[in-house]
Order: sequence, then C-alpha cells, then structure tokens
Amino acid sequence: MPASDPTILATSMGFFRGDRGPYDMRPSPVFELAAELAEAGPQPRVCYLGQAVGDQPTSLTAVYGAFADTRFRLSHLALFPMPNIEDIRAHLLDQDVIWVGGGSVANLVAVWRVHGLDEILHECWQAGVVLAGVSAGSICWHVGGATDSFGPRLRGFTNGLGWLPYGNGVHYDSEGQRRPLMHELVADGTLPTSHCTDDGVGLVYRGTELVEAVADREGVSAYEVTRAADGSVREAVIAPRLLGRDGPSGAR
Repeated sequence: MPASDPTILATSMGFFRGDRGPYDMRPSPVFELAAELAEAGPQPRVCYLGQAVGDQPTSLTAVYGAFADTRFRLSHLALFPMPNIEDIRAHLLDQDVIWVGGGSVANLVAVWRVHGLDEILHECWQAGVVLAGVSAGSICWHVGGATDSFGPRLRGFTNGLGWLPYGNGVHYDSEGQRRPLMHELVADGTLPTSHCTDDGVGLVYRGTELVEAVADREGVSAYEVTRAADGSVREAVIAPRLLGRDGPSGAR
C-alpha cells in the first residue's frame, strides 16, 4: 500500500558506520520508519539513487552490503553512464521508498532534470511512494540550502526542486560553516524559513507540512530558522522523537 499522503523524509541520517572501514555500514532505524510511513509490507521495496556522487560503484556496493540479510528488497537506479533500467517510471512507481544518497545537490538535480527524473519523482511522491534521503538527498526536495557542491567553502543553493517551500540545512552540528550560513541566507532573503537537522536527525513532511522530527541518537535536534520583521534571525529548537535501533517505535 502507498503512503496515505504524499510523504518526504528529509534527513542528516541514514547508515551507522562499522569498524571495518568507510564502506562497513548498516541501516539506521530511519529505514524502518520510511517503511512504516509507506505502509509497506513485510519486504519493503527500496530504490537507491546515487547520482549525487555520480553513481560510484563503491558507494553502490556498500549500500547493497548494508541491506544484506535485512527484510528490505533493494534496487538501484543509475544514470551514469546511461540508465540501468529501461522503464524508469514504472520501476520507481513500484517502490515503497526511494532513498537518495548524499553528495553534490547541484549536480544531483541537474542530472535529474536532464533525464526528466524530476517529473517522475514528483509523480511518485503524489502516488504515495515515500521520498527520502540524506544530505543532498534532503536538500533537493526543498527550495535550497547550504552546500559544498561548488567547493569546500559552503555557498547558498536555491535551485532545488522546491516541492517543500522551505530552505533546508543539513549536518547542522558537525560542520562549523553550516549554521552561520543558513542564518545569513535566511536573514538576507536568499532562502525562506528553513528547517535544519543535526547529524542523526530527520524531518517528516506530509504534503508540505512538517509533522515531526525524529532522531537515531540522543542529544541532537532539529531547528526552524525564521526571519523576523526587523531582519533578525530567530532559531527555534524542534525536539525530535527518538527512534529505536530495532525499529521506529522506540523499542530496543
């Protein structure tokens, strides 16, 4: 069954890292939450999109390894050097969850638009497929955010898909440039009211309404950054609901 309302899960979370190197990963409980939001069956169908890193084979291998021996049925859509799926629209509409990995959000949305994937993903969203992702895979659904797509110095990005009429700040607690730049972009009107996430935090949207924040660890938060009438910026904490490591309900 599809989600009861168009649903987006925009996060600074995704996988827990193991101790055997950068590609030793396991899914965080955000994927169980995504399956719950999608009203998926016992084997949720998840399609991974890795265009933000150019469909790197190493990243793809790591994601498949992370889902090995889980209940999820993983597939992927690659666009480099050419699509690996003949009927992209049919495949994506058949998913419960579409998960978008991190990387360059500017490159991500540009490649999607060249292939008409933005229109297909919008159709999936309206049809009840849960759209989700981390970092670039979070910013992309919004008006824009702070990005390192153009180099190590963060810059404002305003060419997102814009289905969620907010700015989006990711990695808010782990990268020192993020918070001040998001405040600057909201203060000068480059971005509208923005929703930001510490690492380990995600935002659940039903339609275009933010309905809750969730976290896969303690001590982290989400934030709403708004511009006041006098041009000052206000930041309000959005306390997240803690997800359990064994599922979305909080039970461990």
